[in-house]
Amino acid sequence: MNAQEQKRVVVSVGGSLIVPDGIDTDFLSCFKTLLLDKIQQGFSFVIIAGGGKTARRYQSAANTVTPLSRQDLDWIGIHSTRLNAQLLRNIFAGYAHPQIIENPTADIDANEPIIIAAGWQPGCSTDYDAVLIAKNIGAMHLVNLSNIDYVYDSDPRKNPKAKKIEKISWAEFRKLIPTEWDPGLSSPFDPTAAKEAEAIHLEVAVINGTKLNEFSNYLDGKPFIGTVIS
Repeated sequence: MNAQEQKRVVVSVGGSLIVPDGIDTDFLSCFKTLLLDKIQQGFSFVIIAGGGKTARRYQSAANTVTPLSRQDLDWIGIHSTRLNAQLLRNIFAGYAHPQIIENPTADIDANEPIIIAAGWQPGCSTDYDAVLIAKNIGAMHLVNLSNIDYVYDSDPRKNPKAKKIEKISWAEFRKLIPTEWDPGLSSPFDPTAAKEAEAIHLEVAVINGTKLNEFSNYLDGKPFIGTVIS
């Protein structure tokens, strides 16, 4: 990014960063400090929260007692994202719009520098919601904060020779991931979201959220560790 580009950025924060096991207050404190600093530089943000382990634990527990439909699993995940979003909204009190955005396609009437969003409806992930919000507000940049340094050409957990990717087109990226989204899918970016992002020419940066200095570098147009998909 550079100073001439629009400074409204959508940030998808993985639930694994907010609640890796217990709530990570160190991450949340550093995240808040960084965003408030960037606001002073003219940035504004839409932050959408993932469900992470909170979602998976509730899904697993419910499914153990009573086998759940895909839609039921989705709703548990959606409400988990809304709980995490409420946490973020309170953390950014005084800077964040008071209403959590649950429908990414609805008109968003907000003047605050931070807007908090959460999951919307069954059949889609917060990645997809984030892309729809970017389309809705005209943002050209989406940062996906996760727990990986790069997108790889194969799963590095299974293939020690997997190669990191620093920049890739949407067409090439979509060849690396499944064609359909499924609750609990492990993918750097949801396939449905990737298709929509390609259609609207959205740039997505995949950055390790535990290395917030890299997120800062990306916003400042400096070299950073991560993958750009465009």
